[in-house]
Amino acid sequence: MKNERHNKILEIITKYPITTQDELLSFLKNEGYDVTQSTVSRDIKQLKLHKTHSQDGKYCYTATFDKSKASKGHLQSLFSTSVVSVVNAQNIVVIKTDSGMAQAICATLDSITNDDVVGTIAGEDTIMAICKDEESARNYAQDLSNGIVR
Repeated sequence: MKNERHNKILEIITKYPITTQDELLSFLKNEGYDVTQSTVSRDIKQLKLHKTHSQDGKYCYTATFDKSKASKGHLQSLFSTSVVSVVNAQNIVVIKTDSGMAQAICATLDSITNDDVVGTIAGEDTIMAICKDEESARNYAQDLSNGIVR
């Protein structure tokens, strides 16, 4: 339940400019999560959410990932609950996710150094990881499909 709620929080802050815990609490309740403000506060700490300056001048919650403290466990949790499929096509790995989860998963993937991945691009429910060559893409897709993060 907590992982599901965390994924929903990441989805919400990706889609909407959430400026307060009360606002996040309201969004969660609208999504059917019966939580308290203290639970939301703990979730924010556990997800390591930070407020950053948005384009309209407000401070909004965002998920930031410290590359020196990348959490493979966090990625594996996101993968197990939100990834629909992983396939490779030539040197590109395409990762399909639940709606709204691609950016959070992509940010986590980017936080984990992998010399075979040249770069990533995320949309609403799709991530493209560009690898150095076809073999790297095949191996990366296989590893991700098997829940292995390197």
